[in-house]
Amino acid sequence: MATRRRSGQAHIGIGGWSFEGWRGGAFYPPGLRASQELPYASQHLSGLEINSTFYTTPKPETWARWAAEVPPGFVFSVKAHRMATLRRELASGAESVTHFFASGITQLGAHLGPIVWQLRPTYAFNASDVELFLALLPDEVDGLRLRHVLEPRHPSFACADYLALARAYGVATVATDSTDFPNVFDPTAGFIYARLMRSQADCATGYTQPDLAQWAERVRTWQQGGLPADLPLIDADGARQLGRARRDVFVQFISGAKARNPAAAQALIGLLDGAG
Repeated sequence: MATRRRSGQAHIGIGGWSFEGWRGGAFYPPGLRASQELPYASQHLSGLEINSTFYTTPKPETWARWAAEVPPGFVFSVKAHRMATLRRELASGAESVTHFFASGITQLGAHLGPIVWQLRPTYAFNASDVELFLALLPDEVDGLRLRHVLEPRHPSFACADYLALARAYGVATVATDSTDFPNVFDPTAGFIYARLMRSQADCATGYTQPDLAQWAERVRTWQQGGLPADLPLIDADGARQLGRARRDVFVQFISGAKARNPAAAQALIGLLDGAG
């Protein structure tokens, strides 16, 4: 079984690395070749969420190439293929879950971070169906330990029954900062996964400096095993059951004013490193 690094790390990134709005000096230097965008991004961020895997299944050699292009300590989060989750009944996705893991994802090796399973906005919480789906998710593949994250997008998931179920399976729930989807901040696993979606085009860093400072403090609290006092909890007692062990924290700046997301991620990294 692969050895996991010490806990309490923060990995801050963006969704994907190929976007026209990041070229020409906005994030990537003018003239940088597309083939060099991932290496460049991985030198300036500490993580990325691969979104293309929601639509297509890479070949093993593609996973291996991505792993070879990033430095030690860099972590990819991976959005699982939509065929596994965009269903009326999640439990019917067993074959798609198996196919996804057979694609060669473990070629990422130590660079493999959490796997994000995003649900349809119209999929309402169904305890028996969700439990059957969570039971499908393997703890490891090819000797590599896996960490799973569920991203529900229906408000019915903002309930204690769902949170208890996620905790029972050790599956994290996306902490979403969004105007469109439920914002659930209760930890349900031994790590935190946040997707921040409120970046603004009229702010050079996407989020204002006070907002970034607030998120930096929340990340530090999560890393130390605490619960940020300014984030509401649905089931505080249940959240405390996870204890106060140090946690890895993954933060991705997604959607919103997408062109600003790399600047937001870099600004947050600077604050966490004590440079801001």
